[in-house]
Amino acid sequence: MLTNKKIILGVCGGIAAYKAIELMRLLTKAGAEVHVIMTRAAQEFIAPLTFQTLSSNPVHTDLFNLIAEREIGHISLADCADLFIIVPATANIIGKIAAGIADDMLTTTVMATKSPVLFAPAMNVNMFTNPIYQENEQKLRRMGYLFEAPVNGSLACGWHGEGKLAAPESVFESAVMALANKDLAGKTILITAGPTREEIDPVRYISNHSSGKMGYALARVARRRGAQVLLISGPTALANPDGVQVINVISAAEMQSEVNARVTACDVVIKAAAVADYRPVARNSTKIKKNAAVTTIDLVKNPDILAGLGGMSLRPFLVGFAAETDALAENAAKKLTEKNLDMIVANDVSQADAGFNVDTNRALLFFKDGSSRSCDLMSKDQLSMEILDQVVARLAVR
Repeated sequence: MLTNKKIILGVCGGIAAYKAIELMRLLTKAGAEVHVIMTRAAQEFIAPLTFQTLSSNPVHTDLFNLIAEREIGHISLADCADLFIIVPATANIIGKIAAGIADDMLTTTVMATKSPVLFAPAMNVNMFTNPIYQENEQKLRRMGYLFEAPVNGSLACGWHGEGKLAAPESVFESAVMALANKDLAGKTILITAGPTREEIDPVRYISNHSSGKMGYALARVARRRGAQVLLISGPTALANPDGVQVINVISAAEMQSEVNARVTACDVVIKAAAVADYRPVARNSTKIKKNAAVTTIDLVKNPDILAGLGGMSLRPFLVGFAAETDALAENAAKKLTEKNLDMIVANDVSQADAGFNVDTNRALLFFKDGSSRSCDLMSKDQLSMEILDQVVARLAVR
């Protein structure tokens, strides 16, 4: 996601400074080249050698270190940056930057950069709610600086409240969003994800192995690219993607109701959920006991949500999924035509590295115009990028 991106990570003096290490790990894992600037106070909490070892780049601590650098350090870093992240951002650093003070390596580099700057504040709750701090933050927001708001929780000082540094994963997500191409801005995308459960009795149900990971990845990536995202999800163990409206459902009927209530307001619908094809004719109100005479369960077909959407006279751009175990291309092409889709994503769920409950996938993409595209094994976030690239290209000529 961040390959060839240069990110400057500014680390300030606060107990949450150790979390900057995890953020740097996430950034480098995503392909970014990270350069770290530490304030003098930050070095009281973490040694520069830690960041230098993990980033494979020298750590910048001194404004006047021209012996080790052929260029003026703060200017060369400012010029190369695609994004600047300050974490933990203290009340002091935010106040100095809001006032235009540039008296150390970090503040002078921020003053000289033209890249986006993302602050992740962390401080005592009384400092955070102080009107002086709040005015400084609002001033920077008005000027276009980005903020990942702190969360409510127990603070190192013993207080409880706002001021706890946001999770490194949340800061990472904001960083990716800041760098993403917003080619879906102004679009509303509805995505379904996960399995459905069709209850037999209060204890048992019919379902499938879908984890929801593909649908959640699509929601995450669509939001990064500027879309307003509605995620209708069956039961999963996944955390809700940041900035995405999530509607939780259980059964196929509930999913159909929620989809139909929202579809007319959407530009794109991506049906990544693995909806159960059948449900029991009747749900038993009490648990069926082992010694009961029940030996069969009568089933009835669930509504075909995707086919219903394809039959609309005025419908959004419609993407379906085909989870197959054989005749992948033939079954997917048939489903594309029969359900009147614009695009279908077909994957072989019998493969251990590309089926349910894994973080990778491979797929064949088929389109209404008869063309197709093959996607080799990649992460589900990367496949989501590929899918949305095709959606964007086809929306432009629809």
